[in-house]
Amino acid sequence: MRILVTGGAGFIGSHVVELLVSQGHEVVVFDKLVKQVHGDKGPQFVPANVRFIQADMFDRPRLIEALQGVDQIVHLAAEVGVGQSMYEISRYVQANTGGTAVLLDVLANEPHQVSKIVVASSMSIYGEGSYMCSEHGLQAPRLRTEEQLRAHDWELRCTGCNRELTPVPTAETKPLFPTSVYAISKMDQELLCLAVGPAYGIDVTAVRYFNAYGPRQALSNPYTGVAAIFSGRLLNGQRPLVNEDGLQMRDFIHVADVARATVAALTAPRASGKAINIGIGDPISILEVAELLAEALGVDIKPELTGQFRSGDIRHCWADPSEARELLDFEPLYRFRTQGVKELVDWVRDQTAVDKQDEAVAELRRRGLSV
Repeated sequence: MRILVTGGAGFIGSHVVELLVSQGHEVVVFDKLVKQVHGDKGPQFVPANVRFIQADMFDRPRLIEALQGVDQIVHLAAEVGVGQSMYEISRYVQANTGGTAVLLDVLANEPHQVSKIVVASSMSIYGEGSYMCSEHGLQAPRLRTEEQLRAHDWELRCTGCNRELTPVPTAETKPLFPTSVYAISKMDQELLCLAVGPAYGIDVTAVRYFNAYGPRQALSNPYTGVAAIFSGRLLNGQRPLVNEDGLQMRDFIHVADVARATVAALTAPRASGKAINIGIGDPISILEVAELLAEALGVDIKPELTGQFRSGDIRHCWADPSEARELLDFEPLYRFRTQGVKELVDWVRDQTAVDKQDEAVAELRRRGLSV
């Protein structure tokens, strides 16, 4: 198979590319090399035997060139950053929604032999995760009010009886309430591919990534994943900044597992037309993530509980991974608390990070997006 991986020089993309090459596929990487993520170093993680095209998704001639002879596409190209997307709105919508629209427009109007697209979506499109009320059953709540957050009343409450809700695993059937420009643009990518692909005889599967972590994540990008941000802080002797009370729960999945699930989706017939959670189903608090990283790095640096919150922040969300297990035959190999954090730290020790989190937090505060 010849497979095009957009965003294939990035954190997740490079691991997907390596796995595809190891399986004997011919791979073409199409990547803009966004400076915020890649710096000035170029495509560090693209294998020598892989064709690399540095271009923007809006470069239609280069995209047509990249698609020559391609059988399948893994579409990962996207700007990533929840907080930043709330003030660089045009950039995120153009890159994510617009870039995906260009790809699909080319497939709709130019000769090709593409039969399958796997598009990267995100858990952020859910907004809050799923919750249970002892009286009113399963709930899909919207965001907490600013009044509630200013009172440091962090947990979700039932709108029917005001009881504190119990978080439960989030299934693909949960209503989508994206709460950031980034999340909306990821939902756009998913829905555009699922709508347009089948109209032209192209099989599509959307993979909804939860909190990916692992080697190659950009430690100097203050809008990347929280495990990388915390690692960068700790490398520089700084306390990780943890919002609210730190007990908000997330689902951390190792990038190697993300790559395995993504590649599995290319050849899983029952995944056709589906959107599938790619997570572990094993929630962990943000505070515990910071503490485990410090312990593994061997530094006596305690996280700083800021008591602050950001516009659009959710409280709890972790995956119900049943569909991935059933449709992709996927079982994760890593758990963050054990081998996951150890492998991440083994890589982090050899890295240099320019800590920009204070700068990013200040920018959000200046704009009234963090309180």
